[in-house]
Amino acid sequence: MIDSTIRTLATASLTATLMGSSALAQTSGTVAFLMPDQNSTRYEEHDWPGFQAEMETLCPDCTLIYQNANADVALQQQQFNSALTQGAKVIVLDPVDSSAAASLVQLAQSQDVKVIAYDRPIPDVTADYYVSFDNEAIGKSIADSLVAHLEETGVPTDEGGVLQVNGSPTDAAAGLIRDGIDAGLDSSDYTTLAEFDTPDWIPAEAQEWVSGQITRFGNEIKGVVAANDGTAGGAIAALKAAGVDPLPPVTGNDATNAALQRIIAGDQYNTISKPSEIVAAAAARVAVEMLSGETPEPKTTLYDTPSELFVPMLITRENIKAEIFDKEIASADEICTGEYADACAELGIE
Repeated sequence: MIDSTIRTLATASLTATLMGSSALAQTSGTVAFLMPDQNSTRYEEHDWPGFQAEMETLCPDCTLIYQNANADVALQQQQFNSALTQGAKVIVLDPVDSSAAASLVQLAQSQDVKVIAYDRPIPDVTADYYVSFDNEAIGKSIADSLVAHLEETGVPTDEGGVLQVNGSPTDAAAGLIRDGIDAGLDSSDYTTLAEFDTPDWIPAEAQEWVSGQITRFGNEIKGVVAANDGTAGGAIAALKAAGVDPLPPVTGNDATNAALQRIIAGDQYNTISKPSEIVAAAAARVAVEMLSGETPEPKTTLYDTPSELFVPMLITRENIKAEIFDKEIASADEICTGEYADACAELGIE
């Protein structure tokens, strides 16, 4: 569910920025929105609907193309080429493989087509713009939160350590999240027992790896820093299957519905709320500016690319009601079902 407050403020801000020019009201053209995979539900449930809604507001005469590559590099290349063939003048690209995407950016730019890197950066070439939440800040936030929780609960630093479950090795955003996690863990006194890069962010791969680490380390595992909610779910499934009780704290990122339920139930310690509609709306703003012939003003620079990075919000059981439900990012009707009803009631979520 889109946070109505965020959407209202974002739309008002973007519309005020764009519609100050009468030329923008006449803008038209084809814009492609190419997403990387279906291992997370966010692209179909949040990113694309948010982008589509903002484009319909800012450029009702624009033609939109949406494709999801389902973690297939070759398929994304085909979709990218198809977008060019269909006359796209701006392509918003969340790459399956950040390195492989460099050639796609170069191809588009050789045809005077703008590329907005979305969520995942493309370090090896300068895209025309990059829009995302601050991924390194996400990693450090979830790691710092876990470390603080271990310290507050009196977990000894010399009796075990934490597992680190990173994202896909082909995803540059996952690398930034990993760097943030490293910074958070390295500044603590807790040992990183083992580390894993999860192929294509597949939860089952994370589950299998964590299962092996449980066999290896047993009750030495005092926490798990998982880079997103999918890998967190895999880690928690492995811990439960092994009969680990109580569960060590497990981090996450994305505030998926399943993760919100796990946090409410006490199975997952934290996640990151980053309503995709925010970055989707920003990408739409940049796309329309590019279509109008303007040069979008960057807020910062990353990998020599003009960028806008939004600040993430850490979510735990303590603030989930205020930050998620009171702000209508999710509703009790969709989260507090079945076995989660009593835990929701305990937190005053209704």
